[in-house]
Amino acid sequence: MTGDDHLYGLKIAKQIGRPTGSVFPILMRLEDCGWATSEWEESDADSRGPRRRFYRLHPDCLGEARALLASKRGRAAGRSGSLALRPGWEGGL
Repeated sequence: MTGDDHLYGLKIAKQIGRPTGSVFPILMRLEDCGWATSEWEESDADSRGPRRRFYRLHPDCLGEARALLASKRGRAAGRSGSLALRPGWEGGL
């Protein structure tokens, strides 16, 4: 795996505009309940900085995740009148 083709915690936090202090606990909870999987970046002697941990939603849970997201969006739209997607996250999970 490389950082260019997978999401890692800091990249996810930057894309959604949330602090890492709230993103990492959510990622850990998603792993704990089996909705997400992760693996450490392969060590490279030439790499700079700490290794990254790459995350992805478990394929068997994509349907449930999409349904939950649609439900949350529906409730938020009912409160605010509309719900805009964050840039970079169009098209769902």
